[in-house]
Amino acid sequence: MGLLGIFKRPAKKPKKGPREDLPPEVRRVVEVLRSVKDPETGLDIVDEGLLYGLTVEESRVQVFLLMARSTPECHFCQAIAINVQRKILRDIVETLRKEGFKRVEVYNELGLLLEEWGDKDGSTGA
Repeated sequence: MGLLGIFKRPAKKPKKGPREDLPPEVRRVVEVLRSVKDPETGLDIVDEGLLYGLTVEESRVQVFLLMARSTPECHFCQAIAINVQRKILRDIVETLRKEGFKRVEVYNELGLLLEEWGDKDGSTGA
């Protein structure tokens, strides 16, 4: 490698598709969630590793995310992190709503409900 070789971009890794052992409805939701991008990195939430769990039951979906923590002493960093998280959550709900799901729930790694859309029975009230 020459002196300027360190500035070459590494070859892009091919995108991994969803695991073949997943049920078809889960694979479908994983592929749909690839359209949700982290506004800071531009990567989709699946490839970035934010998505770690998913439950699909008919028209209801539960999404489990690993959300990064900011430095507690940096209030500016916290504000940015909160805004990024809100954008991701809104995009997840909107994307799955457009796919026809009637109930969307998004949880963090601790099992705390971060965002929800739709009625408890799965209807939207519309």
